Formats: sequence, structure tokens, C-alpha cells
Amino acid sequence: MRKTLLLAAAACAALAAPAMAQDVAITNAKLVIGDGSAPVEGGTVVVRGGKVAAAGRGVAVPAGMQVVDAGGRYVTPGIFAGFTRMGIVEVDAVGPTNDASAGNALFNAALDVAPAVNPRSTPIPINRAEGITRAVVAPEASKGSIFAGQGAVIDLRSDLHPVSRPRAFQFMEYGESGAQLAGGSRPAAVAMLRNIIAQLRDFARNPASFAERGKDSFLTRADAEALTPVVQGKVPLLVHVERASDILVLLDIKRETPALKLVLVGATEGWTVAKQIAAAGVPVIANALTDLPVSFEQLAATQSNVGRMQAAGVLVGIGTINDDEARQARLEKQYAGNLVALTRVPGATGLDWNAAFAAISSKPAEALGMGESFGSLRPGRVGDVVVWDGDPLEIGSLPVKLFVDGVEQPLTSRQTRLRDRYWTPTEGALPKAYQR
Repeated sequence: MRKTLLLAAAACAALAAPAMAQDVAITNAKLVIGDGSAPVEGGTVVVRGGKVAAAGRGVAVPAGMQVVDAGGRYVTPGIFAGFTRMGIVEVDAVGPTNDASAGNALFNAALDVAPAVNPRSTPIPINRAEGITRAVVAPEASKGSIFAGQGAVIDLRSDLHPVSRPRAFQFMEYGESGAQLAGGSRPAAVAMLRNIIAQLRDFARNPASFAERGKDSFLTRADAEALTPVVQGKVPLLVHVERASDILVLLDIKRETPALKLVLVGATEGWTVAKQIAAAGVPVIANALTDLPVSFEQLAATQSNVGRMQAAGVLVGIGTINDDEARQARLEKQYAGNLVALTRVPGATGLDWNAAFAAISSKPAEALGMGESFGSLRPGRVGDVVVWDGDPLEIGSLPVKLFVDGVEQPLTSRQTRLRDRYWTPTEGALPKAYQR
């Protein structure tokens, strides 16, 4: 009995531990690097120790390495989902399963989503089976502060260690949402932000003095410690903003605080001020196809937003804020395909295929300052590789093999197992669900 328990414990430990990185070469590929360049026919990608060692045409395969013949199929980097709440929300309306916000907490900017990410969350295997290998996971702001907390970048491996980069960025609300959180108006949100920046400069000069006047501050000491690297430019600040005039206010604050690594999220009206965004060197993680004025801050919505911003020189990746972001990152490949289709619509501005794929791979990673690690098959990046059964930007295409950090991952989920179980009923004993 004791031996059985020990074996069971060992099996559980093996499941919990991250699998060791594999060495693998994928050959005979229609190879997509993910940096905006065109696919390479007959390409090879070599992954060693979990990282890309080489990728391109004519790449030699080291002796003794596992080889996967792609059979001429598309081989790409994994999709890097630019904005999600995956792994921290299971059922939105059920509080115990929703760790996106903390309305009754004493803290705001200090909140860290990393400990809350659940690798067994239902959407993770579903999105992995559709080619997502990394995802930006952001907290949600709640009453009392425009700052929501510290977000993470996760991988979608099938183990219990999902966090690739904890405290990867700070997330903030501006515009209509930020106004309500700050007390009811945009001027209140701007005043709160500028006051906090001033407090953080004081805190950086003399941390000991902060505790003495803590009750007069918008921040707890933990919040100040979390935000100081943001003001110093060590951690990106992602800000949800939609209206053009609000974007310009944020660009003004960026000029006042030059070290700030500002990233705009959403930016429905970004195309109308794209030249200013590009001149400021501020990247955008946009919703791809917002085309209806669903609020007063989105009156200039158009499906051409992403294409027009890129044409103006803005670095644009795709995310899914306010678009079932806890579950549907998998739709990003469809959205990217729709942006390609827009190039064929008279008067519309979309992206060519190469740029569209980069918008769901390398561009979101670059927007967060992580392009040297994630998002493409350039040497030195993580070995996130997907072999597809068709064009990855076509709605019906799916992965046939998927590697995260060079480790092959399962492409099944609870949904696929239920499908297979009930797809072909046969005579005989019925599954348990049909028994009385």
C-alpha cells in the first residue's frame, strides 16, 4: 500500500514539474519567421535547449536530433496573445473563480496576477489547441484607483508552471473607465495620475519619508514600490484608452515623463492620431476589428484602424480587451485573416499576410519590450513552434503539432474529449451520462 502511494505521489510530482526542453528540428516547412517577412519554402527550424538555434532555408540538422517532417505545411512561431485575462477568470459572475480585480482590497498597483494564474483553467487547453503559446494576462481595475496592478506573460504548457514573466507590466485605465474609477471625470483621472507620479518621485528620493505621510497618499507603500519601476522606465505601463483626445493627453504625460514606457491598449480612434502616436514612439495593442461606435469614446471606430496605424508607422499588435478576453484569444488568428481580407475591400486599409501574422506573434511581444525573447523564430527566441494543417489565418486551420519551449504539447481539451466520446454512438453499454 505504501509503495502504491509513493508511486502515485511520484506520478503527480512528474505532472506538476515542467517538462525538460527538447532538441527538435522541423524540416520541409513553409516557414514563417513571424517578423513580417514572407514565408520560406522548404525551410527548417532547429530548437536546442528550448530556444531557436536556427531557422531558414538550407539550415543543417545536427546529427542525432529528433526530426519532424512538416510535409510542406505552414510552420510558424506560436501565437502571442497581446491582451487577455486567461487563467485568472473561469466564470465572470462567480466571484470565487474571478481573480481579475479586487474591489475591496487596500491595494491597487501592488496587486500581482501571477499567483492567481490557474494552469488548469478551461480556456488554456482550448486556446493552446488553436495555436496560442504565450499570452499577456492583465488585471482589471476596480473602484478607487485607475491602476489595476501588475500583469504577467504566461505560457500555455500543460504543466503547473504557467508564468513566464511575472510583474511584466503595470495596467491602467483611462478614458471613460478611468474617469469613473478616479471619481467621475477625466480631469480627476489626469489629476490622480500626475499626483501619483509626483509622489513616486518623492518616494524614489526618500522612501523612508513615505510612511510618515502615507494616509495623505493615493498609494500604499506596496503600491509605490510597484509603480516606481514604471516611472523609471524599467516596467512598461499598459493603458486602456479608446478616444483620440484621450490618447493625446497620454502622449502629453509621456512627454512630461520621458522614461515612461507607454503602451496603448484598445485605441479604437488611434488611426485619427496615428502620426502623433508614431512620432512619440508609442506602441499599440489594438482590438483588430472594432467597427461600431459602442460608446461615446469609440465614435470613429473602423475596421481599418490597425492598417491605418501601421501605415503611419505605429508598431501595432493585436489583443482582445473587452472581447471575451478571458477565453477567446484563439480568435486572434481569425481577426488577422480578416485584416488580410480588408486589403481587397475598396476604400479599406488592412494588412498583407506577412504583417498580419506578425501582428499576432512578434509585434505584441515587441510592444512589451520582449521581442528578444518571444514572438518569432529568430535565433535566441523561445522554441514556441506550431505546425499547421493549412494556412494559419484561415478560419478552419488547426495545429497538428505544437511546441512550447521546445516541448511538444497535447492538442486536446475537455471539449475535444467530449466530442470524441459522443461523436459515434454504438450499441451496447451507454456512457455514464445516459444511464439512469
